[in-house]
Parts: sequence; C-alpha cells; structure tokens
Amino acid sequence: MSPEDLLERVVDRDSFIAFARELAAERWEAEQMERDDPVAFSLGGALGWQNGDIAGFLEAALRYFEPSPLWRPEDRPSWRMFAEFLHFGKIYE
Repeated sequence: MSPEDLLERVVDRDSFIAFARELAAERWEAEQMERDDPVAFSLGGALGWQNGDIAGFLEAALRYFEPSPLWRPEDRPSWRMFAEFLHFGKIYE
C-alpha cells in the first residue's frame, strides 16, 4: 500500500507508524531509482519526492503550518497532523 493510501487511514499511533514506515521505504526506493537514472529525475525526484535532503524536506514540511485562505491546519496535534506534516515534506517544492 502506498504512503498516500496509508495517510488516509492515520487515526492513531499504530496507523501513524505504518504510514511513516511506508514513507521511509518509499524514500529508499526513490533514492535507488534516482541513483540508477539521475538524468530521468534531474527536475524532480522519483515517486513524487520533491525534497531529497533533510533540510529541503523539513523546510517543505514546515510550510504545512503556514495558513492560507484555503488551508489552516488544526490547532491541536493529532497523529493525522503529524503524518500530513511528513507527507508535505515529500510533495511540497
């Protein structure tokens, strides 16, 4: 199951851990794909990974907390919010 599929199911600690494990496994796979064919992924990472280093990942993830007219994250932390934060680090440029 993909991290995106598991993200939709995050409601508690166990489902968050399942999501985080799959996200990590997907990143390892993306890194291998990027090493094997760097030209193919020169403009964007494999499997939708836009941020391959920790600094870029964290900067993108932190944008999750920036309110916009269409988005405001919840004020109280939840397992789902933690998962969305990690997912945002993957997809946001």
